[in-house]
Amino acid sequence: MEKQKEEKKHSIEELAEKYNIDINKLEKEQEKLAKQISIKDSIDFSKIVKIGGISNVFFQNNIISAVVVINPDFELVEQKYFSDKARFPYIPGFRAYRELPAMVSCFNEIEEKPEVVFISGHGISHQRLGLASHFSLVAGIPAIGIADSLLVGEIEGENIVKNGKIVGKIIKTKEGSRPLYISPGNLISLDSAVKLVKKFIKEPYKLPEPLRLSHKYSREVMKELFK
Repeated sequence: MEKQKEEKKHSIEELAEKYNIDINKLEKEQEKLAKQISIKDSIDFSKIVKIGGISNVFFQNNIISAVVVINPDFELVEQKYFSDKARFPYIPGFRAYRELPAMVSCFNEIEEKPEVVFISGHGISHQRLGLASHFSLVAGIPAIGIADSLLVGEIEGENIVKNGKIVGKIIKTKEGSRPLYISPGNLISLDSAVKLVKKFIKEPYKLPEPLRLSHKYSREVMKELFK
């Protein structure tokens, strides 16, 4: 394990040097932004009528960000995509700097703005600032992080615990599949985040429907653009 950590550290340092990235500066920026996060409900989530999902997919050095909006009856309201060159390398813990520009550009094109979004990535269950949290701070809407693995912290029952605080939940939404790791991004409580995830699961699928549809749409776009 120590050897793997050391190799990972070297890899990050090499990438930072290659792309002229000041990792310490970005860490401080993440820590500063993290202080702005609120995990209190900013709206009454039982009354929302537009729910979004955002997914990103890569083809070589191209990123495609897809936003899908549905209503409480799981009907499609709107979908948009944005494609661009990825201008930041993949560095663990800094996904937002690679993916956020395309996500924000795509979100800005949506006319029927969702009241909450599901995002593939972590919220507050991150070392500093997860992708869902960073997006929410920029876009100004509540966001829920949905990941397929633990990034930091420990598992205690169904809770994800970081520095003695519960920052997320583990939810099994489909029999025979790996669980989802749920954490609030910003402007929403953990309790509401979990309720919304469960509410928008459409059997037999594992992911909440807005996120599943955005996954599907992003891959359809990728096949069309790069066939």
